[in-house]
Amino acid sequence: MFDKITVEMKARMDYLEGVDSVDRTDGTTRLQRLRQIPPETGKFIALLASNCPMGNFIEIGTSAGYSAMWISLACMDRGTRLKTFEILPEKINLAQQTFEQAKITQYVELIEGDAIEQIKSLDEISFCFLDAEKEIYEQCYNLVIPKMVKNGILVADNAINHYETLKPMLESALTDSRVDSLIVPIGKGELVCRKR
Repeated sequence: MFDKITVEMKARMDYLEGVDSVDRTDGTTRLQRLRQIPPETGKFIALLASNCPMGNFIEIGTSAGYSAMWISLACMDRGTRLKTFEILPEKINLAQQTFEQAKITQYVELIEGDAIEQIKSLDEISFCFLDAEKEIYEQCYNLVIPKMVKNGILVADNAINHYETLKPMLESALTDSRVDSLIVPIGKGELVCRKR
């Protein structure tokens, strides 16, 4: 699957990794920073997504489209499309540039606006990557899990580096009888839940 990373995709990944590295240290405000996953997390979520059952692939929080590029590799393998949701106009513009420059628009659909409202109309979710504002994680989790197909996978980023903020949601997920779940110490920590 990773051999499907094209020259164009690799160039955009390298570019965004460089921007992300700089804006974490140069005083860029929190909402303006890309705050994207590291490459090892990208590979991890791509592998998980590639083994999900049939259904809708979604991402809550697009930012500049870095994680969507990784998930698109699984979409290529499976002949499916990722629906990725972003609410901030400046991030929407960056993501559009990413998908066009990486030449993956046939595998990624960028949906503008509030993901919580948009997801209400979706069913048969087989993969969800959650990487948005931490205050909405629990609401997103409670919305997505009932809409997931059996053996579908939800991955939530920042389960270790934002553990205290996410603690109520994480504890709820780890004891939720609807899923099998654990926290994986890769990148910033990934909560992985598999729908029973």
